[in-house]
Amino acid sequence: MQLLIVDGANVVGSVPDGWWKDRRGAAERLRDRLAAHGGPAEGGPYEIVLVVEGRARGVASVPGVRVEEAPGSGDDLIVELARNAAGRPCLVVTADRELRRRVVETGGRCVGPRSLPGG
Repeated sequence: MQLLIVDGANVVGSVPDGWWKDRRGAAERLRDRLAAHGGPAEGGPYEIVLVVEGRARGVASVPGVRVEEAPGSGDDLIVELARNAAGRPCLVVTADRELRRRVVETGGRCVGPRSLPGG
């Protein structure tokens, strides 16, 4: 099963819907959307990991979506998860150019936030 890692801060921040007023709530809405709709149609099924950081911490995992809290940089945790994908395909959802470069160096692939369904 392909590993899908979602850069929570980047994906939430890609839509100006007031997320900055309640970062944790925005991350929970993203988690619920992922649980309901899954990942991009290309390449599934997925094991979905949502990475959260900062004021979005405290979001619980739900069936179908494991939430990982970054102790520091969310980007660093995403790269670590991609590096440790145990030889299986890894797809990261982010629009962050530097993070994309780092993920590709681990052998992973990247797509933008608009690739997610239900958005």
